[in-house]
Amino acid sequence: MEPIHCPFVLFDIYFFPHIKKSLKFTVTKGFRIYLPTGSQNPQPFSMRRDVFQAIADPTRREIINLVAHQSLNLNAVAENFNISRPAISKHIKILTECGLIIIRQQGRERFCQADLRPLSQVSGWIEQYRTFWTSKLDALGEFLNQATNKPPKRKTTKKTPGKR
Repeated sequence: MEPIHCPFVLFDIYFFPHIKKSLKFTVTKGFRIYLPTGSQNPQPFSMRRDVFQAIADPTRREIINLVAHQSLNLNAVAENFNISRPAISKHIKILTECGLIIIRQQGRERFCQADLRPLSQVSGWIEQYRTFWTSKLDALGEFLNQATNKPPKRKTTKKTPGKR
């Protein structure tokens, strides 16, 4: 049987006790982890972020809205929210990874500046559905116009025997 080549290897700590010592956390029997092939030190994996992930969160959308109008330092951005400064920093990091915010250092301050060009990806994706729904709604409007121009049908009632 040939080995299967994949970027990650799944193994049980129970069967590899020597690896258990190199991990920074406690594991129990049968605990499974994923590591890159050939690595014994788990590294955090950075996920490729896209604009859709950035705008999925309402806090990030509000941050984009704030810095779209003017460049703000990180503390000024954080003052507009009722969440911790580290949480705001994480949101800004995601927005930076997506290319929606550019951080520039000015002395000791770090200023956030919006770059809205990546939102064109969202606009392009939405446009295909806008075209689809526009044609569907136009067809519905045409159908309703034809239905209202026809004379209404009379309702006929069936007479049941024994009732007068």
